[in-house]
Amino acid sequence: MAENFDAQSVSLRAQKKLLGKMTSRRVLSAFIDETSSRLLNNLYRLGRDLHNGDKRTAEKAIRHLIKTVIKTGILYRNDQFNATELNIADDFRKRFRTIVMTVVSFFQVEFTYDAGYLTKAMAEACSMLKQIVARHLTDKSLDRIDSVFAYFGDKEFLDAAFRSTGPQRELMGLIVQDLNHLLETNVL
Repeated sequence: MAENFDAQSVSLRAQKKLLGKMTSRRVLSAFIDETSSRLLNNLYRLGRDLHNGDKRTAEKAIRHLIKTVIKTGILYRNDQFNATELNIADDFRKRFRTIVMTVVSFFQVEFTYDAGYLTKAMAEACSMLKQIVARHLTDKSLDRIDSVFAYFGDKEFLDAAFRSTGPQRELMGLIVQDLNHLLETNVL
């Protein structure tokens, strides 16, 4: 029995388990930089505001997003992905970066917003991410991925977020500013 012991596997399971229990902002700050934290807070506020003050659903979407990002990062840092998954991960990173640049462009250039393009790109990114982590994460984690992309890829949500007038415009400006910073520093 002792021959089957693998310290790295035990460590990885412990990290994922610990992540599942985390809710404290202080604990999460150890994993997330200041710009990303501010971005997530503004995404939460945008979601809450655009979903009629639904604080609970917005919190859940951000929690799921954080857990997904951190778990994927833990898997990557511990060399858990095979060659195929790494190739898909590279394609996912390019796709996600394109989505972020598109969001920035749609915000900055009036009358360019295209909900169909954005929802399709997000659905493709969701599928790619699930292919990368499917072998490593539980069905519950895969459902979290679906819920994050469904929440932020919802056409009504996107339509409201990209409205050229209204109270969300200033908040979207802050979000775009942070997205630009994360693009420039190659975090995204």
